[in-house]
Amino acid sequence: MTATSLAAKGRVLRVEGDRIVFQPSNTNYELHLKVADYTGPVGTSVECIIRVIARKVYSVSSGGNFIQPLFGEPRIIQGQVRSIEGQQIVVHAGGPIVISLPQDENAIDLNTGSITQGSMINVLAFAGATGEVLAG
Repeated sequence: MTATSLAAKGRVLRVEGDRIVFQPSNTNYELHLKVADYTGPVGTSVECIIRVIARKVYSVSSGGNFIQPLFGEPRIIQGQVRSIEGQQIVVHAGGPIVISLPQDENAIDLNTGSITQGSMINVLAFAGATGEVLAG
């Protein structure tokens, strides 16, 4: 997986201390993401790698791609699996999101099948979503 394939296109709306508020392109989401010392552009197009750690993962048979809440730190992510590499998957939900899978196999509920490329999953994320804005 290359950094570009992991990155969501969008813009940083504002910086709030150790967080940015990132809006993926073509969405109304305002994702609050922890960052390290952000001094980059605000209000212009950037690419951002969004990372979360899964608390619980469910396979689902249907539904759309979404992130909850619309405004705030991503806590529920549902979408299609774009790629799998070890204990990390990339899910498309308003843009690509890199998800670290739980180590505990009881935290993964695969009632509708295993996690494969193209499958639909629902993720409950721990607090602490991060963002890495790529240099332009």
